[in-house]
Amino acid sequence: MEHVTESGLRMRSTSTDCDCPKCKGSGWEIVEEKGYSYARECSCGIRKREVLGRKLKFANIPDAFADVRIENFRRDIYRREDSLKIIEKDLKAIGWWLENISEMQDQGMGFYLYSGTKGSGKTRMAVSIANELIYAKGLSVKFATSVQILNEIKASWNNEDGMTEHQLLDDLSKAEVLIIDDFGIEKVKDWIVEKLYHIINARYINRLITIFTSNLPIEGLDYDDRITNRIKEKCFPLVFPNESVRDYIAEANFNKLKEIMAS
Repeated sequence: MEHVTESGLRMRSTSTDCDCPKCKGSGWEIVEEKGYSYARECSCGIRKREVLGRKLKFANIPDAFADVRIENFRRDIYRREDSLKIIEKDLKAIGWWLENISEMQDQGMGFYLYSGTKGSGKTRMAVSIANELIYAKGLSVKFATSVQILNEIKASWNNEDGMTEHQLLDDLSKAEVLIIDDFGIEKVKDWIVEKLYHIINARYINRLITIFTSNLPIEGLDYDDRITNRIKEKCFPLVFPNESVRDYIAEANFNKLKEIMAS
């Protein structure tokens, strides 16, 4: 089941229906030991599923990326040797980061994934990291494109029944891990600079991990030093190949269709 916000963000939810005879769906079972009764978390796992469901709903990861993980990231889709070398180095860095996630949290260190070529795998990698953090590390992650964030903020100005701008900014500012996809494509305006600075600065001050994907290097962003310096300090920059795997996937899909039509 999912909820679609006014600006089009799709919110995925996980069902936690349970017919467990021990807890009857409450998540707690009553145990009798040595004349005493006490409640403990039921072994049916409903409470863990509820927690995971809330984290997945909060993350707002697109359904197309629901199952992507670091372990199934497709290296073979890249055709150029230099691209393969770049991806291998990126995966090694990300693996080290995940292994040391507690230290990264203490420091508030994230990633800035960038490539001048669209479709190079940046978003897929960012979502793979998100799923690792949710499923393997138990962290809460929020995923959104920069355009979605800005559209949500604008929608809140004329939406009396929805979240206020303050609530939205607070939500983004306090998430354990925030992923901002396609950062830097938005047309820079004063109000946009201030809202993004509010989010990035709050996360900088509280040492919260932020991961960006962009078609531009940090130095190429059309933002002032208040924003770019904070990103530089709190993100490891990872360059991605200048090769579009999206084109290869489209090519493979078309070739499959031609085979079907010819058979």
